[in-house]
Amino acid sequence: MATALAKAAEGSASVEHAARIEHVSKSFAGPAGQQLVLDDITLDVAPGEFVTLLGASGCGKSTLLNLVAGLDRPSTGSITTDGRPALMFQEHALFPWLTAGKNIELALKLRGVAKNERRGRAEELLELVRLKGSYGKRVHELSGGMRQRVALARALAQDSRLLLMDEPFAALDAITRDVLHDELTRIWAETGVSVLFVTHNVREAVRLAQRVVLLSSRPGRVEREWTVDIPQPRRIEDAPVAELSREITEVLRGEIRRHGQH
Repeated sequence: MATALAKAAEGSASVEHAARIEHVSKSFAGPAGQQLVLDDITLDVAPGEFVTLLGASGCGKSTLLNLVAGLDRPSTGSITTDGRPALMFQEHALFPWLTAGKNIELALKLRGVAKNERRGRAEELLELVRLKGSYGKRVHELSGGMRQRVALARALAQDSRLLLMDEPFAALDAITRDVLHDELTRIWAETGVSVLFVTHNVREAVRLAQRVVLLSSRPGRVEREWTVDIPQPRRIEDAPVAELSREITEVLRGEIRRHGQH
């Protein structure tokens, strides 16, 4: 299906970076004074690239995503993006008094899409996420997986070239999460959107990404990167996925042990 998002992605082919993070640090005020959460992060996301951010709890993954989204500002350094990113959270954050379609239409309205075009565009996006015919369903009528699909459609409705995803499947059961991995991979391939995906699940990171970036324990620094040269589609139980996951897990465990010694 030809979508406006796909056309926008094609139009940005000449853009060098979907996101550029340069020497970014972030501190927050705490009881003991300023606490450094992120320290000198430099990271690029290429147009159409799928990058996962991995690290132990509290390493600053979500903080970095919020900075890229523009929800907060870095203490030092700079962040530039190819247009305004779309952000998808762990919780679906759908408005329960609106139908699935109307939740998507709200994003279209805020983007300035004409009223007479919104329903058709919302139904196209629902079809893209395999929820054709669900336009009129209320949030309470949708399963957890279906709600996240609607949330993904709403994010895509923003017509952004960069999709930021903060552990969007963490609360789902294993089977639903596995299905949505397949769906996200398909949608990413169809639309050409760039993705920066935060997770603490090593196998999820390897299954989805072209590149895995590991952040150190607080303060978060880019500890190591891996290019994932495993053809898509991948399964979470595939031997190459499991092998690379073991390698990354060992590095992550070592980082956690070092942090625990301080």
